[in-house]
Amino acid sequence: MPFAPENTRFSFLLLWTFATFGGFLLSLLFIEVGDKPDIGVVEAAIGGFAIALPQGCLLKEPTYCIRWILSSLLGWSIITAIGIGAVGWIVPSTQILPLRILSGAVYGALGGLGIGLAQSLAIPQHNAWRWIFVSSASWAVAVPVGSAVGMILHRLMQLFLGEVMGLAITWLLVGIFTGMNAHKLRL
Repeated sequence: MPFAPENTRFSFLLLWTFATFGGFLLSLLFIEVGDKPDIGVVEAAIGGFAIALPQGCLLKEPTYCIRWILSSLLGWSIITAIGIGAVGWIVPSTQILPLRILSGAVYGALGGLGIGLAQSLAIPQHNAWRWIFVSSASWAVAVPVGSAVGMILHRLMQLFLGEVMGLAITWLLVGIFTGMNAHKLRL
């Protein structure tokens, strides 16, 4: 039942990155990108589902797929409900680059920790600690990079589309960084 080919780690990395990035693009049909107060728990759950579904299809066992989707929904809902926010869909309001980078690293690490903890419920326990770390570190790097690029593009283009492109870069980086370790989840 797996949708991912068995061949190489690199092909899985490409598929995982495509699934993550494609899921983000799909989520944009249902979620309006905005600042923190605009994204609610329901929107975060919808976005989490749009991303978790294609990711889950890459896991070998159908039970892992279902658990992956449910744990991802839980994670996105919880981090949004407790005030961290739907990190992958919110644009920081500050226009001060160092502050944006610092807050992006902090919120990214906390959001990635929350998502990683929730998703660790769906994977074998011997891989759980690694996934939690990978998720937190991936988001801690990707959010400030994407946020900085988004702010710069917004200033250059004078369009909010620049900020959305920054979020896309965030999701692309998260897909790459997590994909480097996600192949270990295919047990």
